[in-house]
Amino acid sequence: MVVPKSKRGETFRDTTKKKDVRTTNIEAAKAVADAVRTSLGPRGMDKMIAAPDGNVIITNDGATILQRMTVTQPAAKMLVELSKSQDVVAGDGTTSVVVICGALLKKTQELLDKGVHPTVVSDAFNKAALKACEILETTMAIPVNLDDREQLMKAASTSLSSKVVSQYSNLFSSMAVDAVLKVMDPERPTMLDLNDIRIVTKPGGTVDDSEMVDGLVFDQKAAKTAGGPIRMPSAKIGLVQFCISPPKSDLENTVVVSDYTQMDRVYKEERNYILNIVKKIKASGCNVLLIQKSILRDAVTDLALHYLAKAKIMVVRDIERSEIEFISKTLNCLPIAHVDHMKPEKLGSADMVEEVECGKGRIVKVTGIQNKGRTTTCLLRGSNKLVMEEADRSLHDALCVIRCLVNKRFLITGGASPETEIFYQLSLWSKTLLGMESYCVKAYAEALEVIPYTLAENAGLNPIQMVTELRNMHAKGEKYAGINVKKGCISNMADDNVLQPLLVTTSALTLATETVRMILKIDDIVPVR
Repeated sequence: MVVPKSKRGETFRDTTKKKDVRTTNIEAAKAVADAVRTSLGPRGMDKMIAAPDGNVIITNDGATILQRMTVTQPAAKMLVELSKSQDVVAGDGTTSVVVICGALLKKTQELLDKGVHPTVVSDAFNKAALKACEILETTMAIPVNLDDREQLMKAASTSLSSKVVSQYSNLFSSMAVDAVLKVMDPERPTMLDLNDIRIVTKPGGTVDDSEMVDGLVFDQKAAKTAGGPIRMPSAKIGLVQFCISPPKSDLENTVVVSDYTQMDRVYKEERNYILNIVKKIKASGCNVLLIQKSILRDAVTDLALHYLAKAKIMVVRDIERSEIEFISKTLNCLPIAHVDHMKPEKLGSADMVEEVECGKGRIVKVTGIQNKGRTTTCLLRGSNKLVMEEADRSLHDALCVIRCLVNKRFLITGGASPETEIFYQLSLWSKTLLGMESYCVKAYAEALEVIPYTLAENAGLNPIQMVTELRNMHAKGEKYAGINVKKGCISNMADDNVLQPLLVTTSALTLATETVRMILKIDDIVPVR
């Protein structure tokens, strides 16, 4: 057999491996997207995640589901990161972003099978994503005023409608709106730190008993082993980071005591040392002491508690290190690292600090704080741990939605109306483009139909009929038409108060497109030892 001589510049390269790698990556990422697809929308199903240690989580939040999943394939891991970054940017829409990404990958696979070059697809998708965001901003966006509490609540309750605790959406949405408006600084309106809102969960009671506390709540009980006070009106609060216990020798040293008189001296010194500290604390005028947890030795001993009780000082111990900043900001006091720094000006003042019963346990409430910082505390209740954890995640999502509105003050309608409008506008736009680009933009537009399709499917409606009807309505110019899942028909989403922040959808589109482009550009996986 004669091998034909290859002409100059004609070299045959075997590209099947590159094709296989791309296909594997796309398939793996699609599998991840399909796993969370059923939990999209108000009628979406919840997932029960069972960890090997017997821990169980019931959730509907895309980011939580993916974070807990054990994903080993590198491209599939990118989808987990994708939902994480959507959680950071917008806080909501974590399921949608993964579902859109999966649909886009499915379309790219079809285009690649037809022989379109990956780079062409990648560039066209980028253009389409920019155009889609432009369509949303120009035709769909409804400007929002932060003083309009009603509109903010509508956006928050849309975010809560797909959660396990959706029947309490009125309670949570008003709680989220009030909390955000409380911590917002009018001088820097775009700066909003959600760390200023502390969520405390306490079992017992129902979700209805959840409340927003104007002040501080500690999950710990007051230390009353030595008969210390558990209620303190007109409190002066000291937040201390030093230990009220006898100093320890270094780890290697041992002290040998040979007779009783020496032993008594050791005890006497110990008593004097602690008494000295307690006197200094009392002298500063402090009557409520918050003591930070210590790792090296006991933060406070029984003897110290006895003397503090005698001095009528209320003690709350085991304050976590991570909470110190929040507490000092709220009480407007400074953390005190050494007993010599106990000065009256470093203390916080409040009208009342008391221990109150809460469900099966007890909590310490601080109310009437003077010169309070811009922080707030939400106390969540629930019949069991699973409900409370999900309520915590849902409230966090609602807070993020309002943070989105603070950062970018536009709302758009929900119920798959923005995706359908983008589909319609991009399809028209693709007809004005030339060559391969036109096909790729058309494919991008078609991929977005996965959102209305999935919404209808999860609600038990006929997806094909719903999507066709939606297309028809949008072609007639009804840009706010979307799927009303509760009534099982298509209606105007603006009238039904199904609203969401513009940032949620624009960031979902841009992040999903970026991930798809990244997966497309990979043509080989190189394992490294």
